Amino acid sequence: MLIPVRMVRLLPGRRPLSQGARAGLGAAFALLMLICVVELADGSTVRYVGLMATVPFLAAVFAGWREVLIAGGVATGVGVLFAVFGDSADYSAYVNVAAVGLATAIASAVASAKQRTAEQLAELARLATIAQQAVLRPLGPKVGSLAVAGRYISATAAADIGGDLYEALDTPYGVRMIIGDVRGKGLDAVRTASIVLGSYRHVAFERSDLRAIVSDLDRAVARSVGDEDFVTACLVEERGGTLTIVNCGHPAPILLRRGEVITLDPPAPAPPLGFMPVVRARVERLEPGDRLLMLTDGLAEARRDGTFFPIADRAWRLLGHGTVGDGLASVESALMEWVQYRLDDDIALILMEYTGPVQPSPTPRPSWEVGTPS
Repeated sequence: MLIPVRMVRLLPGRRPLSQGARAGLGAAFALLMLICVVELADGSTVRYVGLMATVPFLAAVFAGWREVLIAGGVATGVGVLFAVFGDSADYSAYVNVAAVGLATAIASAVASAKQRTAEQLAELARLATIAQQAVLRPLGPKVGSLAVAGRYISATAAADIGGDLYEALDTPYGVRMIIGDVRGKGLDAVRTASIVLGSYRHVAFERSDLRAIVSDLDRAVARSVGDEDFVTACLVEERGGTLTIVNCGHPAPILLRRGEVITLDPPAPAPPLGFMPVVRARVERLEPGDRLLMLTDGLAEARRDGTFFPIADRAWRLLGHGTVGDGLASVESALMEWVQYRLDDDIALILMEYTGPVQPSPTPRPSWEVGTPS
């Protein structure tokens, strides 16, 4: 009985071939065909069957162990046909066929080990992504009177995990945002980032002054890291159109206003969290439509052939149009093209737009007061 192709795809236990598996089988069968052509062209004496041992190993480069067994089984079967119907008085063709079978077994074992390793790496990457998402919650699209978007760009292709952090909260003291960078990488950096964010999410609602928040975060970092570890951070508060910024050894945010790009450097430098920073606030008055980019040094120090990514020169063209989410996507695309998709450090970004004071909604008139004008 014939089974329709669509039903075959739905049969239990069958899995679709991946692109790598198809490529592996295609390359293996192409090599097998080439060996067969050479063997047939050389005459009736069997000379090249031993070369068929390369077929399963070629399949193992791209495909899994099942595909390797298929390629190796076909190669072994073809080798048997040549040995039976060809001229081989000293039985060397049968020895070569046995070698093809042994090569198939070895290549299948190698492919199986490679597949298990790939699955383990995929699971680790998935767990790392979950850990990162547990630390960095999604931002926006609206926080108080601000349109806000956040983006994390990992320098590691295998796992989105690192020590960059960000958060935006609507508190009784206005919208408060933090962006920071933990010294180091890996799980220790993620642990420190989670400590900083956990403390910030609590004290941002309790402290009326950003300097008090900095002191609380500094103590939290000092208790949890080594003597040489630290966290750079920039804290921003928007209250009624007034922007207050304190900076602890972190790259300064960039203000975009009517085509102009302004780097908001602090009035005086301060050390990172963990080194008892004494900060001085910078205060700016916002205008509707103003945008503020907060970044980590992964963006500030991204370079190609020794030339840094010109974020200040391109900021308005990349970030001044569309939604804030579109702006961050444009920055990421331009950055990855600039560094040719090779980053040395993770990057965290926040882009916010001040849309002006929130206007209260008009109170609807009761239905009995609504009438047709006379």
